[in-house]
Amino acid sequence: MEYDVGTDQWVLNMGPQHPATHGVLRLTLRTDGEVVTECVAHVGYLHRSAEKIGENLTPRQFIPFTDRLDYLAGMNMNLGLTLAVEKLAGYAPSEKTRHLRVLAVELCRIASHLVAACSTGLDLGSFTPFMWSFREREKIQLLFEELCGARLTYSYITPGGVTADAPEGWLERCEAFLDQFEPVIDELHAVLTSNGIFVHRMAGVGVLSAADAVAHGCSGPVLRGSGVAWDLRRHGEPIYRSMYDDYRFEVVAPVNGCYPQDHDYPPVPPQAVVGDSWHRFYVRMLEVVQSIGLVRQAIKKYRQASGTVDAPWQVKQKLPPGEAYLETEAPKGQMGFYLVSDGSAVPWRLRIRSSSFCNLSVVEKLCRGVMLADVAAIVASLDIVLGEIDR
Repeated sequence: MEYDVGTDQWVLNMGPQHPATHGVLRLTLRTDGEVVTECVAHVGYLHRSAEKIGENLTPRQFIPFTDRLDYLAGMNMNLGLTLAVEKLAGYAPSEKTRHLRVLAVELCRIASHLVAACSTGLDLGSFTPFMWSFREREKIQLLFEELCGARLTYSYITPGGVTADAPEGWLERCEAFLDQFEPVIDELHAVLTSNGIFVHRMAGVGVLSAADAVAHGCSGPVLRGSGVAWDLRRHGEPIYRSMYDDYRFEVVAPVNGCYPQDHDYPPVPPQAVVGDSWHRFYVRMLEVVQSIGLVRQAIKKYRQASGTVDAPWQVKQKLPPGEAYLETEAPKGQMGFYLVSDGSAVPWRLRIRSSSFCNLSVVEKLCRGVMLADVAAIVASLDIVLGEIDR
């Protein structure tokens, strides 16, 4: 005797207060039993009119507001606005300033990727990596606190230079941190990357093809996890690319299913598919290694550079008339700042292009047809932050 085991369509709200939504994101899920048939993302719960505020302040005054965009990567947000302003003004900082900026933003990239990795594990029920990653991130925050007096909202990289030179002994403490941190990466790989349960929950889930990633404007690890080796540190505009001209690092992406750099970390599991949640996670883990190398190079180049570190411009310094747009490679993807100046100290127009906003646009496609429990893994693999999405 056969029975018709039918299921009802349900509409579920995931967020805006939910432990797996990474901020005040609301997802409206239509489910047929345990299968998600439709997913709609709702944003705007953290809107603060950041762009309008930027049209009423000088760039130097607006720098603290950039810290509140991607608040897990404040140094990278500071750099994005700063380089856009310096592009408009035709200004080039000293070599010593350039290397100190690279050091700061790559340390911040490590801290951001640590949060991405540990929160992914936490969303899937793994608590230990969360504690280990935050322990290491705390050490980076202590270094930043010594450098600029702040632990999260730095306002360190500003138009013209940086707010302060590295204090005595700070570079040595950075090197000591990197020496003790590198073995921790192996521990994180052991409890996450090659963990059977983690692989089962991430591999083959939320597959984003390279064509779809490009069509949706995705960038950063979300794009590179789909096999597109595109990184603005290598492929961006000259004013940004020149920061890394004499630095050696690999663009981490599984081109033809293989990663280009040699490493001793766990191999790609056979059930993983290029563009899935596992690859997006793995790209970030390997980028941490690349950033460690960049920080070591920046320390060496900073010591060899002559001259002094540039001081910030005056708060009320006027901008030349014109417009400028520049994108930088932030931890979550391409972050763009657009400025229009009428010749006064305050921009006539300020526009911000959010990497997380474009990366979030694929969540509806990736969540269609997956199990309800897979939504948490997919959202975690995108590593979004609502501060820059809503602005």
